[in-house]
Amino acid sequence: MDPDRRAAVESQALEGVKERTEQGHRAAGRTPPTEETAGRQKGASRVVDESIRDYPSYVTEDEKLLATPSVQGIAGPADFTRTDPWRVMRIMGEFIEGFDTLSSVERGVTVFGSARTGPDDPQYEAAVEVGRLLADAGFTVVTGAGPGIMEAANKGAKLAGGRSVGCNIELPFEQGANPYVDTLVNFRYFFVRKTMFIKYSVAFIIFPGGFGTLDELFEAVTLIQTGKIYQFPVVLFGRHYWAGLIRWLQTRVLSEGKISPGDIDLMVLTDDPREAVDAVVQAYHAQIITAQSRA
Repeated sequence: MDPDRRAAVESQALEGVKERTEQGHRAAGRTPPTEETAGRQKGASRVVDESIRDYPSYVTEDEKLLATPSVQGIAGPADFTRTDPWRVMRIMGEFIEGFDTLSSVERGVTVFGSARTGPDDPQYEAAVEVGRLLADAGFTVVTGAGPGIMEAANKGAKLAGGRSVGCNIELPFEQGANPYVDTLVNFRYFFVRKTMFIKYSVAFIIFPGGFGTLDELFEAVTLIQTGKIYQFPVVLFGRHYWAGLIRWLQTRVLSEGKISPGDIDLMVLTDDPREAVDAVVQAYHAQIITAQSRA
């Protein structure tokens, strides 16, 4: 309840995200982008539009968009180039760039998971194998482009000669893309990036991760639950890690009638890379049949 305490906790949370990302790069034997040569452009943006960047360098476009004008205190002169209608055009441009770059992605599967998972972790090795098996089966591997599990999945696809896509996001510090991405798209807005993950994927495979991973998990399950997407498998990799969440959903959320009995079955749990990929393959064929029946 204490505003000063909340501000301190929020600052610590951001530092935690930065620390986890840096740890993932170091575990892979790389210097984190935040520690590279001074003068390097920060954030994921390819083009810096100075007309709406009259802010401190660490303020992201997402923060500018979501800030309440009356309290943000950094709005600057109230001319059109610093207003939300102007940003709508930037958002449109970001959607267009994403659609254009990813339009050739076929049979994409997005793999999520922690950025801090190192190459010596069994989960990293499993993600490499998942990426390899997906590529062998003709799927494109899509990730958030960062280190850790994302890197592992991109690496597996790359080693198998498949297509490896990364959707990076602008953060107050530079996340950097892992070296196994061959198609990279940089986003300023989380919601645009999330749309691309869903639009160009036929399945999600979700490894152990934090809030961002959980966000993508429940986004997909909600879209399935409400009939926005269909025959879309959500594979939770790592039974031990996800067991507590599933138990809570069953004993609390389901028992109180907040979800229906079948909703739990929208998620598949496994510890086997082959089983995860087989679930994707089977669901993809079912998607084709369902799409043809609706045509």
